Amino acid sequence: MSILVLEHPAGGYKKIFESCEELAEPIPAHVSGKIPAWLTGSLLRMGPGMFEIGDEPFYHLFDGQALMHKFDLKDGHVTYYRRFIRTDAYVRAMTEKRIVITELGTTAYPDPCKNIFSRFFTYFQGIEVTDNCLVNIYPIGEDFYACTETNYITKVDPDTLETIKKVDLCNYLSVNGVTAHPHTEADGTVYNIGNCFGKNMSLAYNIVKIPPPQEDKSDPIEKSKVLVQFPSNERFKPSYVHSFGMTENYFVFVETPVKINLLKFLTSWSIRGTNYMDCFETSDKMGTWFHLATKNPGEYIDHKFRTSVFNLFHHINCYEDQGFIVVDLCTWKGHDFVYNYLYLANLRQNWEEVKKAAMRAPQPEVRRYVLPLDIHREEQGKNLVSLPYTTATACMCSDGTVWLEPEVLFSGPRQAFEFPQINYKKYCGKNYTFAYGLGLNHFIPDRICKLNVKSKETWIWQEPDAYPSEPLFVESPDAKDEDDGVLLSIVVKPGVTQRPAFLLILNATDLTEIARAEVDVIIPVTLHGMYKP
Repeated sequence: MSILVLEHPAGGYKKIFESCEELAEPIPAHVSGKIPAWLTGSLLRMGPGMFEIGDEPFYHLFDGQALMHKFDLKDGHVTYYRRFIRTDAYVRAMTEKRIVITELGTTAYPDPCKNIFSRFFTYFQGIEVTDNCLVNIYPIGEDFYACTETNYITKVDPDTLETIKKVDLCNYLSVNGVTAHPHTEADGTVYNIGNCFGKNMSLAYNIVKIPPPQEDKSDPIEKSKVLVQFPSNERFKPSYVHSFGMTENYFVFVETPVKINLLKFLTSWSIRGTNYMDCFETSDKMGTWFHLATKNPGEYIDHKFRTSVFNLFHHINCYEDQGFIVVDLCTWKGHDFVYNYLYLANLRQNWEEVKKAAMRAPQPEVRRYVLPLDIHREEQGKNLVSLPYTTATACMCSDGTVWLEPEVLFSGPRQAFEFPQINYKKYCGKNYTFAYGLGLNHFIPDRICKLNVKSKETWIWQEPDAYPSEPLFVESPDAKDEDDGVLLSIVVKPGVTQRPAFLLILNATDLTEIARAEVDVIIPVTLHGMYKP
C-alpha cells in the first residue's frame, strides 16, 4: 500500500525530546482491545530521559541520561515502570548538579569551582569515557546489560530496574568499545564487533565472542575472546561501526566512509572542549567496503567488495544462498554523517524547519547487496550474481576488487524504513521474507512499517500526531508462518489531554491493532530494547 505522508504542523513530536521523572513504582495501564493470553512478559526499552542537568543542556539525541522503561504484561493486565540507570555519568551529574562526563555531542567542562591548578590536572588525566547506556539492553548468560557503544556496559535488574554494576569490557577483551547491536545464537552465545587500536597504532575491527550461560554459574564475560579480526582500510582512521551481519557460517562487516579521526580524538581531548562528534570526518573518496569472515573457525576472507558511498547504522538480516551472501541494509545515501542531523535543536524545530533540514541530509533507502563467495579473476566485467530473484549485481574490476550494485527494496523521499526488526529467533542469518521497521518522516518517527523483502509489498500503521518507537516482533506460541505473532511499540500522543502514551500491540501479519495499554504519563523517545518472556 502507498504511504500517506503525514504532516506535523502542531509540532507534538517536540514532547518526545523532553525530560521526565522516573516512577517510584509501576503504574497501571488502561487496556482497550484484548491482549493475547499467551503474551506474558516484559517489554524493556532504553532511551534518553533527562535532556539537561540544571541549566546545562545536552545537545545531541544520543546524549540524554539513560532511562529504562518496562511494560509488564500478565493475565491481560499491564503496568508501566521506568527508572534512570545509576551510571557514573548520572550519579556524578546528580551530585555535582552539572554535566561531568562528556557525551557524544556535549562537552563536559572542568568544575569551575576548582582552582586553576587542579583544573589543569583534570584536563591532562585524559578522557573519561561515558557509561551512559541509553541505546539498548540485551542478555549475556543469565544477566541483562544496558549499553551504549563504549567499553562500558551496565548490569541491570530487569524486574526492579535497579542498577547492579558497571562492567569495563577492556578488562576482558582488546576492544575500545563494542556496538549496541550484538548477535545472539539459540544457545545464548553472544557476538559483537568493536574498534581496536592496538600497539603501534595498528587499527582493526574485532569480532568478539561471549560464551553461553556457564554450568558453574560463572560470568561468561570472563571467558569472552576475540574470534576474528577485520583489517582497517585507513591506518589512523577507523570507520564508525554501529552493527554487523551474521549468517550461519559468516560475519559481514560493512566499512563506511564515516571515520573517527584518531589523532584528533587523542590530541583534542587534552587541549580544549571537544566531544565525540567533533572527531568524526567523512570523505567520498573511499566509497564503502564489505568484508567477510568465517565464523568457525574465525578467519578473514581476503576478497575486496566495494560499492558507492553510504551511511549505515542497521543491518536488517543476511543469509547464505547457493554460494552467495545476501545482505539487507537500511542505508543513507551519501557521505555526510547522518548524526549531524540528530542534534536536539534540529529535532525540536517547527515542522517546516524540520523538513528543510531533512532535505539537505542523506536520503534513506533499504538495499539488498549480494556477495559472491566463489570469485575468479578472469571473469572481469561480468555479473557474478546468478540468484534468480534479485537484480543486485557483483562485477570483478581490473584491480581485483568486486564492485557491488544493490537492489532497492524500499525507497521514499525523506521517508526512512529504520530501526529494523525481524522474527529473529527463527530467521536471523536465514532466508526470510519479512522485516518490520519504524517509519521516519524527515527524521520524525510517525508510523510502523512492514516490508516483504521478496515482493516489496509494504504495510503501514499510523495515526495523526502519534509517535511510535521501534516495533519488536514476538512470535505466537503456535506459529506456523514467519509473521505469526505480534509487534510491540511504545506510542506517544502528546496532544491528547488524557493518557498521552501507550503500549501498542499489532497483529504482525497485517498491522491491524489488537490492543493498546494507555498510561497517564508522557514517555520520551526510546531507541532499542527487547522482549523478555
